[in-house]
Amino acid sequence: MVGIATGVDLLRIDRLTRLDPAIKQRFLTRVFTPGEIEECAGKDASLAGRFAAKEAAVKALGCGIGKVGWRDVEILSDEQGRPRLILHDAAREFAEQAGWFSWSVSISHTAEDALAMVSALYDWV
Repeated sequence: MVGIATGVDLLRIDRLTRLDPAIKQRFLTRVFTPGEIEECAGKDASLAGRFAAKEAAVKALGCGIGKVGWRDVEILSDEQGRPRLILHDAAREFAEQAGWFSWSVSISHTAEDALAMVSALYDWV
């Protein structure tokens, strides 16, 4: 039998825009992988969308940040520019334990907010 796990998160973009530059750089390198930072090219809306996607992914995993590191969940663009979820280390282990075999991520923005949703199919015994 197949189950569906879903997580969603919403973030105000200005939470990143208002960060002190010295703090922001430390935050970015602690939360995002080098690939994510490069793809976002300093765009706060893109960074906020990826942050929301990371939160949505750990909600779908049912473990939260702490048991999974920020950089264990990576959001990169595929060849068509669609976001794709890549799980590393602890996040990959949680997904394997949960029986995840396929997942999807969607990110959307307004001028003020970034929203992300992660859905995963898993084997449900």
